[in-house]
Amino acid sequence: MSPSLVELTANIVSSHASGSQMSRDELIQEINTVFTALKQLETGTLSSEVEAAPVVPTMSMKKAFQNDQVSCMICGKTGFKTLTRHLKQAHSLKPGQYRKQFNIPSSQSLTAKNYSEARRKAANENNLAANLEKARAVRAAKNAVSTKSPKTAKGAKTSKAPAKPKAPPA
Repeated sequence: MSPSLVELTANIVSSHASGSQMSRDELIQEINTVFTALKQLETGTLSSEVEAAPVVPTMSMKKAFQNDQVSCMICGKTGFKTLTRHLKQAHSLKPGQYRKQFNIPSSQSLTAKNYSEARRKAANENNLAANLEKARAVRAAKNAVSTKSPKTAKGAKTSKAPAKPKAPPA
C-alpha cells in the first residue's frame, strides 16, 4: 500500500528540516506548501507553469548589510557572516539571482564588512598575497618553458641516445 499524503509530507518536510534550520512558522508554511503540491500532483491539477510571485524585501538594504552581520532580504533571518550558503540552502538561489531580484549592486558584498576585514587581515599576516604572487610566477615560468620547447610532428621519429648494452651476469 502506498503511503498517504500526510506521511509523504512528513517525510519530505522532516528531511528538509534536518538539513536546514527552520523556525516554527517556516516549518508550518513548508508543511502546507508540500502537502498542497502533493495533493495537486495526485489530482493532476498542478499547473505546468508556476508563476513566481515577486518577492518583497523584508527589510531595507541598509538594514540587511551591516558591519557585524548580513540579513536575508527574502526571509528576514539575521546574524549571517556571509549569505551565499543560506541563499543556496534555504532559497535555492545563486548570489547573482539574489542581487538581480533586489537590485543589489555588484559593489555590495554579500558578507559582513567586519568579517571581510578580518579575513583580509589574516591573509596579509600569513603572507598569502606574496605566496600567491610567487606561485603565479612559477606557473608563468613553467608555461613559458613548455611553449618554447619544439614540438615534433605526428609520426616523426625523434632521435634517442643509443641504448647501452647490458653487462653479462657475473
